[in-house]
Amino acid sequence: MADEPRSDMTGGEAAPASEPPVARRRGALKKIGSTVGRLTRPRQRFRMPNGREGLRVIIATDAWKPQLNGVVRTLDTLGQILSRFGNEVRYITPNEFKSVPLPSYPEIRLSILPNRRVAKIINDFKPDAVHIATEGPLGRAARRFCKRRGYPFTTSFHTRFPEYAAERWAVPISWGYAVLKDFHKDGETMMVATPGLMDELKERGFAKMKLWARGVDLEAFQPGDRSSFDRYPRPIFLYVGRLAVEKSIEDFLALDLPGTKLVVGDGPQRAALEEKYKDAVFVGPKFDEDLTRFYQGADVFVFPSRTDTFGLVNVEALACGVPVAAYPVRGPLEILDGAPEGCGAMSADLRAACLAAYEKRDPAACRRHAERFSWEAATRQFITNLETPGFDEDFWLRSARMID
Repeated sequence: MADEPRSDMTGGEAAPASEPPVARRRGALKKIGSTVGRLTRPRQRFRMPNGREGLRVIIATDAWKPQLNGVVRTLDTLGQILSRFGNEVRYITPNEFKSVPLPSYPEIRLSILPNRRVAKIINDFKPDAVHIATEGPLGRAARRFCKRRGYPFTTSFHTRFPEYAAERWAVPISWGYAVLKDFHKDGETMMVATPGLMDELKERGFAKMKLWARGVDLEAFQPGDRSSFDRYPRPIFLYVGRLAVEKSIEDFLALDLPGTKLVVGDGPQRAALEEKYKDAVFVGPKFDEDLTRFYQGADVFVFPSRTDTFGLVNVEALACGVPVAAYPVRGPLEILDGAPEGCGAMSADLRAACLAAYEKRDPAACRRHAERFSWEAATRQFITNLETPGFDEDFWLRSARMID
């Protein structure tokens, strides 16, 4: 005799008795979720900045404190501004996972087997939007979660890893960009810092890009007392950032310059650089108010990198009234574009750029130019780029018991 259908508690058509138990449970969850979803008022869309409703945003990043770099400061400031506008931000960072140091770069931690925990974090938080900031283990775990559930997500392009990998491990640059294209292709959009970088990535085959400009916290970074740095012979030429080969810091340290070379930061090259360049002053990493004081005390900020996608440190220096000396490459070119005289100098001869920036420095002009880089405007741009399908009770009921 054939099995007859049995009634269930959802009021819908019952599953055959022969259906496996797991399938029956999933079917019941789906029907319950559909019913609850119809009865639950949808989450209000985001209104900024005075509305009471806000977004719940997941930001997955493999770069986080105590690292000192532009990616960490960008994401940290973004979260602060979003929270200030009434949103709730949940970071997924390596600090929550067992991790191992990246070979030859111990400051970067690689999370071990993060898939299950990342899925639980996202399920528990129930975000309106998921943003994946980096392409490391945590970024890949969040991407895997979203792809398996058909949930939209956005990504951002922060770092030229192909160039870094080529510099460190002789990996062909084309291989690196092939990996990055594969990572970003499934997102709804990839956020990029500048129009010039967007054009460059289009030529490499990237698609679905939107602009997310960078900003500076103009309250945290502003001109201030310089007297505490008068103990150093002036002029003071300052570098802030990682001490790593891809930053070309030796291009700066090897220059014949008057005054003092002051280096803020840490990284795999620090010990070797301190041993080789005895005339430079290495003070280690600095954060928050301490970092601002170093900017304020400098006469010129030197940015020797040729591979950064933007260079947030340049804008932080300008906001403190300090001109920038750099190579005429992507990042500095776009930051100093349209800047009045006195904001800095760019040249293939970095020494010439340093001396010109010092001779023509105009702290007031630097500050005015930095004020173009508003974090509020950048945060609004980030919000409009997010893919926000709205709170979906049906989705979360269906996926809550399917953690991998």
